[in-house]
Amino acid sequence: MSRFTWALASLFLLAGLAGCNTVAGAGEDIEQAGEGIEEAAEG
Repeated sequence: MSRFTWALASLFLLAGLAGCNTVAGAGEDIEQAGEGIEEAAEG
């Protein structure tokens, strides 16, 4: 994985964790971050 991909993944993870209010919300945020990482890897 390139440095850019790792940086993007870290950004999504931090943004997701910062927006979490509940455990359920955390799961949704992590799922969305994973989808973003997947899209970045494909594109």
